[in-house]
Amino acid sequence: MAYDHDAEDILKPLVFRLHESVPEAVREVLLERGWSEFDEQEQDEADWNLYWQNSPFRMTDHRSIKPWQRLNHYPETVRITRKDYLARHLKRMKGIYGPSLYEFSPVAFIMPNDYVKFIAEYTKERQSQGKKPSYWICKPVDLSRGRGILIFQDIKDFVYDCMVIVQKYISNPLLISGYKWDLRLYVCVTSFCPLTIYTYEEGLVRFATEKFDLGSLDNVYAHLTNTSINKFGASYKKNKEGIGRGCKWTFSKFRSYLRSHEVDDLLLWRRINNIVMLTLLAITPSVPLTSNCFELFGFDILIDDTFKPWLLEVNYSPALRLDCSIDTTVKKRLLHDIIELLNYKQTDTLRENNGPGTKASYAGRTHIPLTTQGENATDDAPNFLASRQESECTATSAVQSLLEVAGGSFKKEAIVMGKMARTYPRKTLTSQLREKMNRPKTSSQSKAASKSKQPPGARHPAHASVQVTHWLPTTELCNYKLTIPPYFLSTKDRRPFPRVGDFVLIFPFNDAALEASRNGIDVKSIIQEIHKL
Repeated sequence: MAYDHDAEDILKPLVFRLHESVPEAVREVLLERGWSEFDEQEQDEADWNLYWQNSPFRMTDHRSIKPWQRLNHYPETVRITRKDYLARHLKRMKGIYGPSLYEFSPVAFIMPNDYVKFIAEYTKERQSQGKKPSYWICKPVDLSRGRGILIFQDIKDFVYDCMVIVQKYISNPLLISGYKWDLRLYVCVTSFCPLTIYTYEEGLVRFATEKFDLGSLDNVYAHLTNTSINKFGASYKKNKEGIGRGCKWTFSKFRSYLRSHEVDDLLLWRRINNIVMLTLLAITPSVPLTSNCFELFGFDILIDDTFKPWLLEVNYSPALRLDCSIDTTVKKRLLHDIIELLNYKQTDTLRENNGPGTKASYAGRTHIPLTTQGENATDDAPNFLASRQESECTATSAVQSLLEVAGGSFKKEAIVMGKMARTYPRKTLTSQLREKMNRPKTSSQSKAASKSKQPPGARHPAHASVQVTHWLPTTELCNYKLTIPPYFLSTKDRRPFPRVGDFVLIFPFNDAALEASRNGIDVKSIIQEIHKL
């Protein structure tokens, strides 16, 4: 692909900022991709492209975001990641839209407010003739990693000293070789307006390390699947029958296991995707309208012995620590694909604010994309694009910069086993940076290089080159009146790509769902469309 060598000569690496609590894997992946780390002693406050932290950002951070920057959190998403908030939202949605859609979450009571209701339910069940008493699980509302959890059947064993949620314990989990397990599903929301949801095809199956036994409710290694607990168990390193060593599988191995037992898992994954959509719909109307953000969630799903999926909880900033080789396989690839999903442009490396005309200064250029969607991307389609909020699109206005992006044209020979091979274009920003680093330097280049830091880090695994073609906006699209800020534009009719790496688009799932989420979320219409699935 031909591109401007003058522009290449001034190409700067993308810059990331990490909060001190962010796992090292995030830094490793960004360095592997040719990024450099923000140095507050040497760089301006706004001289970065990605800010990643485990805790929420302040609203002032969102309001001051620049066109070239991204934050890894949306405001107010804690509404579904705290256990009590999630229970309230799902209860509200069940009351509005009926239990048939929202029966995927166990009956829940928030203590101490719901203590009387819980006692009434508990007593009713104990007095029911022929009905086996339920088991209950108690969790602190704001703790994670299995801390403070209590499982009980008799109320005399129920003791708590903080705000907790009590749920019916799923006592009939689907077991593998006698072991309890659950699924950690990674979900990335790239926009809440219009709502755009991707699920990650790969993920983690997390096992308890001792066999499931309702006769020993206090045995955390038999009832909890949290890695933070099980890695300290006596059986963690043992080669467990049917499971192996450790406490994790990949989704790929899980799918192979199901198919080896002649289980058609298509319906299961469809139900899980519905759970994800319905859960996120509960908070979408209340998420403040902000730009240049994304959110990675960890959905914990338990499957019972009738193959019904249950939502256990939604995790904020899901753990990205690399505790074992399976973590490395899944999480590093996940992080690479998240960066692909963000789809930075070459102009983002400039990190320049030229005053009121900043966005207009981007207009009129043919941008070289920094990443190209190499998986199931459609021909002649522009890439994802992050933008600041705009209310109108005209051919002569700054919003042209929102539409001047390049799309990928991918050879059909790259498709392997019905799925696009994981290819990254040679002329992405990262590859251009690496090529430039390895090219013999001229005297002027050597002088320029001495003024800037070169990002350390190993090469990303060899990427096949992909032919890229440019796509420029039509006059018709530029004259389109936008009533909401476009966060991701992927095709000429503003549809997100169906696939980016191993991220698969699950919402919008049809034209009606797209329209219902484009100009403010119409939850009722979307629920009606989900009913049809």
